[in-house]
Amino acid sequence: MSDKADLSKISLNQITTENWSLKEAIDGCERNEVPWISIWRHKLAEYGVKQTAAHLKQSGIKVSSLCRGGMFPAATKEERAKRIDDNKRAIEEAAEIGTDTLVLVCGPAPDKDLVQARKWVEEGIEAIIPHAEQHGIKLGIEPLHPMYAADRSVVNTLGQANALVQKYQSKQVGVVVDVFHVWWDPELAAEIEAAKGTILGFHVSDWKVPILDMFKGRSMMGDGAIDIYGMRKQVEAAGYHGPIEVEIMNQELWDRPGDDVLKLMKERFVEHV
Repeated sequence: MSDKADLSKISLNQITTENWSLKEAIDGCERNEVPWISIWRHKLAEYGVKQTAAHLKQSGIKVSSLCRGGMFPAATKEERAKRIDDNKRAIEEAAEIGTDTLVLVCGPAPDKDLVQARKWVEEGIEAIIPHAEQHGIKLGIEPLHPMYAADRSVVNTLGQANALVQKYQSKQVGVVVDVFHVWWDPELAAEIEAAKGTILGFHVSDWKVPILDMFKGRSMMGDGAIDIYGMRKQVEAAGYHGPIEVEIMNQELWDRPGDDVLKLMKERFVEHV
């Protein structure tokens, strides 16, 4: 392809090198000239927010997003309130480490009532918008593939995510487009166009046939069925020109040395993104 992806936009989503601590991941990005990183909160908690912020400043590595907020639905009002408080802490953490985007994985139903769970998602996001605005953080609603509706999120299409964004009419709320989750959607092109101006992130991996593990089933770009290049062109046409996160949950990659994974990640990014 002549229109190759720009390596200045590549971001290591930290889950791709799950075997690395956050300190190791930042150092690995610096060593391998990967200019961006997306940080996961469990790794951030281990390393410490202040220590992370200082290390990032010293390294020059920029943060594309913090993952994750969300998980709003819960069986009791008290638990839902706790989850909203945790999202507010995530917003504060995002601001402190220097990113402007908190990715929302919205959460599953605590029972079988998907309609009610989606209402709780709406209410949860609405409750944290003022805090996000106060701290200069944007909330990226990431729709997850329908196979995750039972355990991770009741927001499963880009159309659903777009409808939420339209409901709030807030500049703090947008969508995250992850190729693994939305590539199958027959309405995808129209929904990417509908998301114009509100896309806050673009995540890449691939769908290798067959999928052997629901959680760790992603593969490196070029190993599967997704037209990643075509989707990149669509999100760019819709106004997104920010960092592109490589987010791959894959045990084989986790078992490899992190530097080898970053080298392969950069090669495939140029070839297939």
